[in-house]
Amino acid sequence: MKKNREIIREPKQDGWYQLPGGKTGHRQFKHPSKLGRVTVSGSLGDDMPIALVKSVEKQSGLKLT
Repeated sequence: MKKNREIIREPKQDGWYQLPGGKTGHRQFKHPSKLGRVTVSGSLGDDMPIALVKSVEKQSGLKLT
């Protein structure tokens, strides 16, 4: 299983940026030209469950490995 930090890296390289705020355990990312937002929960060092990886893939339109 990969860490949240590793999974977040790929959307950031595609141009997604983290929205400010969010004092909860969730991070939201927005893209300058793509619609929608990507939401990732948990700390950066946490393992990301497969279901959340698939959700990030669907929201971002990326294939995460």
